Amino acid sequence: MPVLESTDRVAPRSVVRHRPIEEANKRSVVTTAARPITQRASRVRPQIADDDLISEWKRGDAEESAPVPQRKTNPPVRRVPGNVQRRSGTSARTTTQARTRPHLRAHPLLFLGLGMLAMLVLWTLLTAGLNWWNDTMDYLHYGYPRTFQIDAVVGHSDSASNPSHYLAINLHGKIEIIEFPGGDASHARIYLGPQLFGPGADKAPVTLKFADVNGDRQPDMLVFFQSSWIVFINNQGGFRTPTEQEHAEAVRYLATHGQ
Repeated sequence: MPVLESTDRVAPRSVVRHRPIEEANKRSVVTTAARPITQRASRVRPQIADDDLISEWKRGDAEESAPVPQRKTNPPVRRVPGNVQRRSGTSARTTTQARTRPHLRAHPLLFLGLGMLAMLVLWTLLTAGLNWWNDTMDYLHYGYPRTFQIDAVVGHSDSASNPSHYLAINLHGKIEIIEFPGGDASHARIYLGPQLFGPGADKAPVTLKFADVNGDRQPDMLVFFQSSWIVFINNQGGFRTPTEQEHAEAVRYLATHGQ
């Protein structure tokens, strides 16, 4: 065990900071490398034995070399405003997201606009489909250019066994009626109708009908096209345009008998 050799006396702890100059030159001699503990007590401390001083020095060295334990601090607790209680785990995160997520509500005018847009698209598709259907049916019935044929006995060198043959053609929007009296192409006659205008005028079918509209017991020729009609009066082995009175008689006939 190391032996402590000291001077005449040990200065009290209260005078360590303000000891005299002559006493400051006096140093304690220790046989070992242990360093003395600086005493800073304000009261006078009684002398301690050598063994007690050595054990106290060792205890002081051990306390200085020992690591200072760090105090564990709890993370700050987040305060939730209102009556919302904190929940742990997934349920707490789900509740927080559900409360913070905004609720999007569509305006009623949005549904009204979408409905009108859907109706417009549906109407456009329906119109295009009907036009395509009617055009296809006209191609099947009348071909292109639109052509209509009919036989009739009108008293132009014809009979029931040998009727006259008629062709009604829409040639690029121009109506032409060709007559073969009694089926004889050498005596063919051509009657010109009106010029048609508008989109798809060249695709409008032309049909014929023979009926006595003025009461002279001779079949007259009615021409139908684009929801309109004209009449040719049967006169002296051919057809001519009607007078105003004959046109009015044709109107009354169509109003009574229809097309």
